[in-house]
Amino acid sequence: MKVSLAWLKEFFEEGALDSYEPNRIADTLTSLGLVCEDIIDSGYTTRGVVVAEIVNVRAHPSADKIRIADVNAGPEVNGGQETIQICCGAPNLSIGDKVPLATVGTVLPDGLEIQPRKMRGEDSSGMLCAAAEIGLADDGVDGLAVLDSSLTVGTPLEEALQLQSDTVFDLDIEGNRPDALCVLGVARDLAAKLELKLIEPEYKTTGAETNPIVTKLDVPDLCSRFGVRVITNLGAGESPSWMKQRLIAAGMRPISAIVDISNYVMLELGQPNHTYDLDKLDGEGFHVRLAVGGEQLVTLDGAERELTEADLVVCDATSNPVGLAGVMGGASTEISDTTSRIVVEAAVWDRMTVAKTVRRLNLRSEASTRFERGVDPAGVERALNRFCQLAAEICGAELSFAAHVTEGSAVEKTAVKVRTSRVNSFLNASLSAQKIKDYLDPIGFSTAIVSDENLVVDIPSWRPDSSIEEDVIEEVGRHYGYENIGKRVPRSPKSGYLTQSQLARRQLMLSARALGHSEAMPMPFLDPSDVELVTPSVKPIALRNPLVSAESVLRTTLLPGLLKAAAYNQSHRQPAVKLFEAGRVFLPAQDELPDEFERIAFIATGFSADGSAARYAAQVLASVFDANKLGDFQIVNDPQAALHPTRSAQVKYRGKAIGEVGEVSPKVLEAFGVSDRVAWLSLDTAPLYAAMAKPAKLKAVSRFPSTDIDLAFSVPKDVASQKVAAAITSAAGKLLAELDLFDAFYGKEDDSARSLAYRLRLQSDSGTLTEEEIARVRQDCIENVNKLTGSTLRS
Repeated sequence: MKVSLAWLKEFFEEGALDSYEPNRIADTLTSLGLVCEDIIDSGYTTRGVVVAEIVNVRAHPSADKIRIADVNAGPEVNGGQETIQICCGAPNLSIGDKVPLATVGTVLPDGLEIQPRKMRGEDSSGMLCAAAEIGLADDGVDGLAVLDSSLTVGTPLEEALQLQSDTVFDLDIEGNRPDALCVLGVARDLAAKLELKLIEPEYKTTGAETNPIVTKLDVPDLCSRFGVRVITNLGAGESPSWMKQRLIAAGMRPISAIVDISNYVMLELGQPNHTYDLDKLDGEGFHVRLAVGGEQLVTLDGAERELTEADLVVCDATSNPVGLAGVMGGASTEISDTTSRIVVEAAVWDRMTVAKTVRRLNLRSEASTRFERGVDPAGVERALNRFCQLAAEICGAELSFAAHVTEGSAVEKTAVKVRTSRVNSFLNASLSAQKIKDYLDPIGFSTAIVSDENLVVDIPSWRPDSSIEEDVIEEVGRHYGYENIGKRVPRSPKSGYLTQSQLARRQLMLSARALGHSEAMPMPFLDPSDVELVTPSVKPIALRNPLVSAESVLRTTLLPGLLKAAAYNQSHRQPAVKLFEAGRVFLPAQDELPDEFERIAFIATGFSADGSAARYAAQVLASVFDANKLGDFQIVNDPQAALHPTRSAQVKYRGKAIGEVGEVSPKVLEAFGVSDRVAWLSLDTAPLYAAMAKPAKLKAVSRFPSTDIDLAFSVPKDVASQKVAAAITSAAGKLLAELDLFDAFYGKEDDSARSLAYRLRLQSDSGTLTEEEIARVRQDCIENVNKLTGSTLRS
């Protein structure tokens, strides 16, 4: 929207804006969100043009299309002569007319400098001008601009026509600021920011109290207010130059006095209006209704338009459409040069109804833009009164009666509770309740302070875009100054953030890779016979729509998928492979959805039948726990499904079973086509993740040297190695720094016992261990192992 500085000044006390340079005003408007994209020098800027009277006109002796005019431009221009000679090609040279004369030395807006010259041998001391040639509004006349006969000859044109230069601000108004689509709205914001007094004129007009125009509203929810005024004895004429210049500066073309007044009021106050020729309006009344499907209306642009049931129309008293509500008037009641009586209408239309009609017909206008964004329902009377005031001043019109408004659905006032803490949180400021009130009151947001924390703000009728606390905070922010809002890094989730479970999962998988195992990712769908083979006691969950008919159930363990991967590798001459998988298993539950558990499993192939597979699986278990600082675990001899009956065990952690370890059953291996013996370890990950999420406890490092001793025991085959380790740990107490099972030997002749060799690292935090202390710990360990496990020290 383009706003004239001279127009803005009318809403301030005289001289209030004179001390502000245009650039500062532009910067202020931009800081308020009314972005000034350009500052334009406008209005009348041509100097050296005077009022001249044509005294005589005669033909040019050497040119058919050029005539010679003797003009009186006043003593100063005439230079002591009665007239000066001008050669002119305009067709409307008439004796007695007063016209603009560009004197010698004048520079016209197009850059042409007027100099004395000869035209076909005849002297010409100036140039008689058309309106457009000197920067005035195009009056539509073919030829010279004919001035008012009452003007004094020789008077500078800007003085005679009361013309002035002006500055225009080209503003980019966002869709949420309908109030700023008028000069008054911009002035209101500017006055508040500059702490100047805003002058809102009251446009009072008189009129006889006669019966008003009757208006019938069929759709009060689509038209909240419909106001009219009747103007009679309308004289023909054109708008004054100052009005034309302001309209041109705003980007609108002057047309006629009444049309110009209508546009002027819309630009000034933001309320679109429309005029009807009262003598062409059947019944001298209005009927507002929805259109009938297929109904026709010829609009002011001459186009015949077919309406739908969604279009809102203004009809005459006989219900014939005379206008498309909020968009464009009808041609049947268009005013003309002979119009003497008019009805001025100003209404408030439903925003979405207007928007849909505009979009369907592709018929956007300045009026429809304002209605789509929302107009001030309380501004109808003011706009009508302003229209009538200008009509009386410019056209000498008479006003029949005061503004009459038909009310539709009531527009309720909105009151919003605003919290001081909320304002300061949004703006990163420390504003008091009084300061917030000082920012809001000047722009019409009437504010009552309830307490230091709470305020109640009444939203003004011209701000339909504001309805919640955040809208009010935005207004405070605009006048507090966006540049004053403190910098603050907003709180937000970290990009790429991993949960504790995700971090623990990655750590476990890293441990698996460190042991030389490659990750496998088998499908979770299995053949029912595979599940029956490895977990015969669990009924698998069937798929409703399996990808492959043979693989119709969800897995209950990770074993089948890894065995198939091992068999595939062996079929490709890779007999010894180490794989792991971290994935979910699915078990039946009472609910419709299955129970899902995540597990991590390790498999290794290529072992002989000497039990080395089971021992390797136990070593993997110990390595995983040690690498992730999970603490102690227990291996409980307990045959596991699908594993070797004497080489499998249950893994317990903190008193709960979390998995199984050992060697896969030969029968299962045969069924899956896997040769040799296979090591297997499977663990539930949930308890491991929970333990890994806790921060590790730090232990002081001893400054004193350590001592290693080796103990080899003959252990009964039904005694777990961990039980022996527990007995050693209990006996050594705090002096035991590390314990390692470094050798296991199974005799060929006697399989009732096995040899387990342990390395103990002893270290004290208080001093170097003596030989006596070491010998005592050694003896305590031997006796405790014998007592608790029945194992004996090998010689």
